[in-house]
Amino acid sequence: MLGSPRRADEERPPTVKPEIAAVAGVRSLDLSPRSFRTPLAGLFLFVPLLHRIDLAGVVTAARLPSSRMIPAEQAVRSLLALKLMGAERKSHVMDLVMDQAIALFAGLNVVPKRSYLAAYSSRIDHKASLRFMQLWLEQVEQAGLPHGGSFDLDFHSVPANSAEEPLEKHYVSSRSRSQKGILVFLASDVEQRVLRYANAGVTKDEQADEILQFVRFWKKHTGELPAELVFDSQLTTYEKLSELNRQGIRFITLRRRSRKMLQQIYSQPDSAWRRIHLPALTRIYRTPKVLEEHVTLSGYDGELRQITVMELGHEEPTVLLTNHLKLNPAALVTRYAQRMLIENGISEAVQFFHIDALSSMVGMKVDFDMQLTLMASSLYRIMARRIGREYVPAQAKTIFRNLLDLSGKVEITSTSVVVHLDKRAHNPYLVASGLADQHTAMPWFGNRKLLIRFSCLRTRKPHT
Repeated sequence: MLGSPRRADEERPPTVKPEIAAVAGVRSLDLSPRSFRTPLAGLFLFVPLLHRIDLAGVVTAARLPSSRMIPAEQAVRSLLALKLMGAERKSHVMDLVMDQAIALFAGLNVVPKRSYLAAYSSRIDHKASLRFMQLWLEQVEQAGLPHGGSFDLDFHSVPANSAEEPLEKHYVSSRSRSQKGILVFLASDVEQRVLRYANAGVTKDEQADEILQFVRFWKKHTGELPAELVFDSQLTTYEKLSELNRQGIRFITLRRRSRKMLQQIYSQPDSAWRRIHLPALTRIYRTPKVLEEHVTLSGYDGELRQITVMELGHEEPTVLLTNHLKLNPAALVTRYAQRMLIENGISEAVQFFHIDALSSMVGMKVDFDMQLTLMASSLYRIMARRIGREYVPAQAKTIFRNLLDLSGKVEITSTSVVVHLDKRAHNPYLVASGLADQHTAMPWFGNRKLLIRFSCLRTRKPHT
């Protein structure tokens, strides 16, 4: 017996369906006066910071893909807005396609959908990503985020399943197992607490040489070699350490401990050790004992200074290798301990900027996604410096939670965009930063001027 024919759509009973957003396009941008409320009003506090950065010039010089419907600047602004708000990439896009604040920030009528994000990132090759990174760093430094000379280096494996990117099995620490992924090399500026370099798609054969690749990039970018590099024992080889030494670059790294080495360390008499005092007031283990030696290693040309540290809170000794000849042991141990800053930076990139949130729903290329993460990271650092010393060491998620997770009302007039931020306990920090003092032009939105207004804040009457 044959079944009854399928009903046509018009014959089906009415049901609730999601509203379909318009197609994103700059030519459909609505410049008419209107007002709306948004939970993402804090996003507009980045506009004064971006005003000092020639984003249009950066995307043009980097030769990023562009179209008449969505020019390159609007595309990057859309993606950057999602990063700045800490939205998780695998599901955030369709949740926010109706949000007028992000669309206004980007200079589009609506937020581009996930199909566009995947298609756009796939058109950006590795060379374009590196050009984009270098041009962005130049602009960021001119905008008030100078670079330091000391860097923490590390690898991070991004779990992925993509036919377009180099996949190899790497150890994923968050999952405590090896699985297919994309290896990313990261360099963090210790002084400014910001990621300065990211290179995704490093293969196992290229892994040991990546530290020299960063050195070449930094020399091209600044005209100077990095003054100091700090990393763990698995980042590179002794041959590469020898090359760093020939270039006059100071480094601190760990030495892998063998059973024979541990036997030699434990057999040393008490007279060979000496106590040092670590200056950090927050440390529990502040008076470890150290053994200082000069060693030669296969593949390294010359001698290395080896500092073995006991009673540092670990069951086994910590063995540092360095070509720092004059720095005292306490300073060396303290400097290597600061390497946790890059681990914090990676944690921030994973938890707030969601670099691990890959999904087939939004097939963003990891390489370009890392460049967006660098952009957002540097803008948060500039924001922290602008707000004041209380927030200089804060991570992006803290700055967003305390200061930028703001709702408000947006009024668009024929000459301006006025953002009225709702009252929050930490708003006085934003007022004191001066971000709302200037009227910032918005060329991507009809050249209207952005005005930021705060709800009335109670002020304490002066004591008489």
